[in-house]
Amino acid sequence: MISFEIPEYVRQQNDQIRMVAESQMRPIARHYDEHEHERPTAFNEFMWQVMAMQQQMAAQRRAQREAEGAPRPKRPSTTNLRQLFMFEIMSWGDAALLLTIPMPGLGGAAIEAVGTPEQKERFLNHFYEGDMKWGAMAITEPGAGSDTANIQTTAAYDAETNEWVLNGEKIFITAGKMAGEMPGSFVVVWATVDKSAGRAGIKSFIVPAGTPGFTVAKVEHKLGIRASDTAALVFENCRIPYENILGSPEVQDATETRGFKGVMKTFDASRPVVAGGALGIARATIEFVKEKLDEAGVAIRYGLPRHKLTALERDFMDMEAQHKAAWLLTLRAVWMLDNERPNTLEAAMCKAKAGLAVTRITQKAVEMLGPMGYSRQWLVEKWMRDAKINDIYEGTGQINMLIVARRIFGYSSRELK
Repeated sequence: MISFEIPEYVRQQNDQIRMVAESQMRPIARHYDEHEHERPTAFNEFMWQVMAMQQQMAAQRRAQREAEGAPRPKRPSTTNLRQLFMFEIMSWGDAALLLTIPMPGLGGAAIEAVGTPEQKERFLNHFYEGDMKWGAMAITEPGAGSDTANIQTTAAYDAETNEWVLNGEKIFITAGKMAGEMPGSFVVVWATVDKSAGRAGIKSFIVPAGTPGFTVAKVEHKLGIRASDTAALVFENCRIPYENILGSPEVQDATETRGFKGVMKTFDASRPVVAGGALGIARATIEFVKEKLDEAGVAIRYGLPRHKLTALERDFMDMEAQHKAAWLLTLRAVWMLDNERPNTLEAAMCKAKAGLAVTRITQKAVEMLGPMGYSRQWLVEKWMRDAKINDIYEGTGQINMLIVARRIFGYSSRELK
């Protein structure tokens, strides 16, 4: 049965992350929101040093256990739970700044899930050594968003050079500029090796930054999460080694799970984390509204029948209920993942619910706080703008609801669209 008790070592990690969110992120959130595309260099360098130190310490612990012949500690995995808390707390600090942190990102998650040992060694095992670098995943195209079967970017095999040749355009790629330009960085690109095969022809390829034919075309101006870069990427006769494909190149291999299907499974891990990021924004908003109500001498009278509450009290309680419901769904999804249980349904449920909840919570907060909530003097209006992306990226709310419906009623993607 699921346990809601947080292990002590996770609590200690959360306390450290909370200090970063409070001292390093919240104070600069407004500046980088209003100076879009200005890179938060000092913050990035600070986080790079922190994560490099953590990786080094983890490597030292593993080496010590191996030298002593000691077995790994026998306890349930909390890898995904810890990542969930990190995203929730740091999104409370600032969701946009979180997305600027140099890390492997969703591209790294794809390599971790289905990459070969050689690919992991090359792109992940020494990621935090040397200069800062980024990873990204490139799926969306001008004519293909959540409908991956419409992907037009192609990957043709050149037998003479034993290389893949990529041609196409990707848009709205989170961290695309940094992952596409900074040495040592990479982008995992979805492309088709056979358009007539539909989804079966879609494969994923690791494209290192600086590869000839790979360029960053532009960086988007956005409604929210302005501190993060969202880029368009172009591939023109971009050649990469044959070994940079994730999984098998064979289209007809229906049992192949290390390619497209395997990379798709990374969403089962990433969607709860994105949901956690949304709920970090929601929690920041609820706490701020409560603080302002307390300052105004307005008490929320819990325990009274709903018809005896004021409209403001009902609205605030609804905000809290929406947040709690989404949080419990998210905890369930990561608990299943850490316990190696299939969670595709639960991952889609929590992502859909969190995207809706944070959008409604932040909009209601702006309404409740009136002109000051709408002004730039407070961060509430920024949180409302940052919130909406959580209902769009990592699978739109509509796509996740389709996944939920198909899983519950047993329909295929052909039967329920």
